[in-house]
Amino acid sequence: MEIVTPGLANIGLFVSAALVLLVVPGPAVLYIIARSAAQGRVAGFVSDLGIHSATLVHVLAAALGLSALLASSALAFGIVKYAGAAYLIWLGLNKIFGRAETAEIAGQPVVHDHAKLFRDGFVVNLLNPKTALFFLAFLPQFVEVGRGHVASQVVFLGLLFTALGLISDGCYALAASAAGNWLKGSRRYLNTERYVSGILFIGLGLTAALAGNHRK
Repeated sequence: MEIVTPGLANIGLFVSAALVLLVVPGPAVLYIIARSAAQGRVAGFVSDLGIHSATLVHVLAAALGLSALLASSALAFGIVKYAGAAYLIWLGLNKIFGRAETAEIAGQPVVHDHAKLFRDGFVVNLLNPKTALFFLAFLPQFVEVGRGHVASQVVFLGLLFTALGLISDGCYALAASAAGNWLKGSRRYLNTERYVSGILFIGLGLTAALAGNHRK
C-alpha cells in the first residue's frame, strides 16, 4: 500500500497547532501529573505510554471512519463518555478509601506494578470520547484530498501527534515527579497525598461526566 502524507507546509502547520494544544493541560496531562507526583517519573512515563497507546487506537478509528459513527450516535457517545468518567471516579475513590500500603505509611517509596499503571492510562484515554471526536475534527483539516489516500494521511498525522504527545507529556511527568519528590519531604504531604490524588481523579471523572453535549 502506498504511503501518502500531506505536503510539508501542511505538516508544519499541523505541528504548530498540535504543540499549542498539547501544552494546555487536559485530563490526560492531569492524570500523568497525579501519577508522577505520587509515584515518581517512571510511573509517569509508563502512564504516558499507556495513554498514547490508546491514542493510537483513536487514530486507527479515525482513519477507518469509526469516529464518525461515534460522533453520530448519541447512545454510543454517552456509553463511552460515562464509562470513562466512572473509571476515573473509581480510581479516585479507590485511592481515598482503599487500603493504605505499608510503605506509603512509613514514608518510603512504593513500588507499583507497571502493567497496572500502563493499563490505567490506556483505559482512561481509550474511554475518552472527546479524544475520538478531536481526531475526527482536527486531523482532516490538514489532509490534502488531492494527494489521495486520505486514510494514510490521517494515520501519518495521528502518529505524528502521538509522538509529540509522548514528548510533551513526558516533560510534564519529569516536572511533576521533581515536585513530588520535594513534597514527599513534608509529613503533611505524606498524610494528605492520597486524598489530594483521589480528589483529583474524582474531579476529572465528574468533569468528563458533566461536560457539555457534543452536539453543541
